[in-house]
Amino acid sequence: MHARTAAATAAALIGVGVLVLPASAAPAHSPATATAKAKETAKAKETAKATGAGPGSANAAKSDALVIVAHRGASAYAPENTLAAIDKARELGFAWVENDVQRTKDGELVIMHDDSLARTTNVEQVFPGRAPWKVADFTAAEIAKLDAGSWFDAKFKGARVPTLTQYMNRVERNHQKLVLEIKKPELYPGIERDTLRVLRKTGWLDRNHVKHKLVIQSFGADSVKSVHAQRPDIKTGFLGTPAVADLPAYAKFADQINSNHGTITADYVSAIHAQRGPHGRPLEILTWTVDDAANARRAAGFGVNGIITNRPDVVRDAVAD
Repeated sequence: MHARTAAATAAALIGVGVLVLPASAAPAHSPATATAKAKETAKAKETAKATGAGPGSANAAKSDALVIVAHRGASAYAPENTLAAIDKARELGFAWVENDVQRTKDGELVIMHDDSLARTTNVEQVFPGRAPWKVADFTAAEIAKLDAGSWFDAKFKGARVPTLTQYMNRVERNHQKLVLEIKKPELYPGIERDTLRVLRKTGWLDRNHVKHKLVIQSFGADSVKSVHAQRPDIKTGFLGTPAVADLPAYAKFADQINSNHGTITADYVSAIHAQRGPHGRPLEILTWTVDDAANARRAAGFGVNGIITNRPDVVRDAVAD
């Protein structure tokens, strides 16, 4: 997502250390030990709540936890929209990740934010005569030859642009959850149908995944409507900041209004929550892209349901303070 003014959950895998005391130490159930353990448990629960982790928080609708979503993976620490980025999110303890889906010349869905390959791959060196290097002008086989990591850091040399199938398989292997963005749907007629087909083939349209692990969003209202029409059970999000008066219209097909954090206020968040979406539940808001502690606390104070961020660890620490 870009920070557009008009446009516009994650899990912490917390290991609680156990200190084994020698026999001469205080009894296991002494007041001092019990107090220390209680504090440790409370801290673990607090952090889990802040990241959408812990018992009962897999389904955000059943929890008041603030969801933290790793934007294009943990993209402050690994090249965006690569498998390395979602692996880094897992390493940091976050289950929810976000990506961007576009379509190649031969109909393959790939994970890429820009409609050009130039910024995040070496396409200009590999295919120098094919400016402006649009995703839609290259086959999947050609894109598979590109280095999508070296631009970020030499240690990621050889990282590839994943297909949606490869991406979904890795998210599944990592036991993660996904906010999937259909990018620039106006360039790819029928991409909603193609996306759902890949999700079905990779096992992501069963009841468990649809209910607990998947959101599909887009800046294109018609694209969100198309997904809702084809699979009304899937949670959908509209990226943008519609006027309050227009929210009832969006609530007919979108479960979330996901706005840039610079465009929202506490009153606007309350207006979103006052609407009921297509599944009969209050609309939600995942705000983006928040990478610093002050804005994370500001957004959390507005009562947003989640924060999409390149630096999920920074947001987690900020809202846990």
